[in-house]
Amino acid sequence: MPFYHSLGQIPRKRHTIFRRPDGGLYAEELMGHEGFVGVSSLLYHIHPPTTVKSARRVRALQWEADEGTSLRHRHFRTAQAAKGGSATLDRIPLLFNSDIAMLYVEPDRSDEHFYRDAQADECVYVVEGKGVLETSFGDLPFEGGDYVVIHRNITHRWRLDGGAGRAKLLVFESRGHIRTPKRYRNEFGQILEGAPYSERDFRLPTALRPTDEKGDFPILVKQYDAINELVLDHHPFDVVGWDGCFYPWIFNIRDFEPIVGRIHQPPPVHQTFQGDGFVICSFCPRPFDFDPNAVPAPYNHSNVDSDEVLFYASSEFMSRKGIEYGSITLHPDGLPHGPHPGRAEASIGAKATNELAVMMDSFRPLKVAKAATAFEDPEYHRSWLESQQAPFLPPTS
Repeated sequence: MPFYHSLGQIPRKRHTIFRRPDGGLYAEELMGHEGFVGVSSLLYHIHPPTTVKSARRVRALQWEADEGTSLRHRHFRTAQAAKGGSATLDRIPLLFNSDIAMLYVEPDRSDEHFYRDAQADECVYVVEGKGVLETSFGDLPFEGGDYVVIHRNITHRWRLDGGAGRAKLLVFESRGHIRTPKRYRNEFGQILEGAPYSERDFRLPTALRPTDEKGDFPILVKQYDAINELVLDHHPFDVVGWDGCFYPWIFNIRDFEPIVGRIHQPPPVHQTFQGDGFVICSFCPRPFDFDPNAVPAPYNHSNVDSDEVLFYASSEFMSRKGIEYGSITLHPDGLPHGPHPGRAEASIGAKATNELAVMMDSFRPLKVAKAATAFEDPEYHRSWLESQQAPFLPPTS
């Protein structure tokens, strides 16, 4: 985040004497992007964060791509995806390239282990469920519709309400830094008037509950395309205070203020986040274009230098037929796409839409993970034919 925040106890000056009640020094840790020149925060630990008792590689993470299929529009139905497991260890890879990966999981239990992603920023869209993201920076309560932004190397733990009950999480893993779009900020980093949200809409860590406990505390770390286990000799959430501009945060999709116009506005008006090689957009309930001759449905367009992915967070999307709540469509570079037959005509005169969707546009081609083909609709690419407007077929074995 581009603005300063502080939580807990910190000394008046950085890198000065700050003692524990027993007379020892609190251990400083600087954490941030790009070494000593990027956005960072300074944390004060009861115990040094370096006291690792053991380290081992648990398992490699091999994302196998579906290489044998032709260029086509594709549709995946997450309602048919495997259920249960851990929010961090049982994610199903859907789409990926060297910049961005999209994964999906429906955890049915809280994580007991601590976790951090050391090779990617994460933006987790909470489709359903609520609970608390416990972090070394403090607690972040989450609920449906939240984008939970967890910058790389932040130790955290997903706690579902009541310790159980299924959630649905759409996960974006970014090799680069996830941030607010540059055009929404002035030269000082403040969100501009006219942007579709403001700093008031961001939720930051609240209760900081430093835990002074010795023992064996495994932390699972994603690095080198593998899960690695580091066993710390103390509880990792032992931070008594921190300050800076690097921390996990939340923005809810329902706090996005849609930008509308007299005629159809292009997708960049829906942009919510900026990454390196991709953007994330939010399509929210909004009034339609108000010119009497406007066609609210989007015009056909070719994705030149861009792959477009849509996650349908509701069963309504004004330009699509045959999708359902939880559907994911991929419209790859090299193919035009647009409204399904009849949707442009049907949109004329309509006043508003209640659609809710998350879009990710990648500027490098995306690979389809083989794991996603288990719940793919194989006939989606034919759905623009007038004769193909019947219900979609189930996946073939």
